[in-house]
Formats: sequence, structure tokens, C-alpha cells
Amino acid sequence: MPWELKQDRPIFTQIIEKLQNDILSGAYLPGERLPSVRELAQEAAVNPNTMQKALARLEQTGIVYTQRTSGRFITEDTAVLCARKEMLVEEAVAGFVEELRNLGFQRDEIIPLLEEALHRSHEEGSLPAYRSFPYP
Repeated sequence: MPWELKQDRPIFTQIIEKLQNDILSGAYLPGERLPSVRELAQEAAVNPNTMQKALARLEQTGIVYTQRTSGRFITEDTAVLCARKEMLVEEAVAGFVEELRNLGFQRDEIIPLLEEALHRSHEEGSLPAYRSFPYP
């Protein structure tokens, strides 16, 4: 899972988003142990303190928890994972629709644009193939 952190946005925010997306996409499965803070920090080429803060923030969302001497794990509560995923989808779709409406597009114009974009991304193979996991 490559880390592509950009300079135009806070690194801390990008770390949270990357880990959250990896978890919700199935790259990490419910109950799976996350790599250590040091391992993740080294992989992302960031300060371990920054990674520690990002993981603590993910714990606040409930999708990650700490077992005192064993490390951090992905929650096994699939309802929490589904709820978080649904919230992120709703935010993304609402933002997308708002941007298009601000550009003057109407509903009947937005749907074909989305369908065409999905068709192109599927043909180009840009839709990621993640491991499946036991929740929708």
C-alpha cells in the first residue's frame, strides 16, 4: 500500500485519510492487527509522533482500537465500519454534486457525466481490486 503524501495538504490529515481508506476498502480486515507505529511511520516516511497522533484520531472514530500490549487492531464491529463508510460516501457524493451544481449542471446532466466517468475508469482499469471482507 504505497504512501503518496503531497505537500499541498497537511500530512497528518493525509495519513488519517489513507489509513481510513485502507481499512474501509478492505486492505485491512476486521480484527486484523495494524503494523506498529514505527513500521507505519517508516513506511510513510513521517515522524512516529505524527503517525501516533493519526492513529489516536482513528481510535476516536471507533474503527481502530488498542490492546494494551498487543498493538492496534481494526474493529470487528462491522456496523461501525459500515456506518463510517456510508458517512464518507455521503460526504463525497454531496460535495461532488454541490461542485457540479455550482458549475451550473442540472440533475439530468450530472447522472450521464457520472455514468461516463465510471465507464471510462472501468475500461482503463483504474478501479482498485481490494480484498473482500464480510460486510457491504
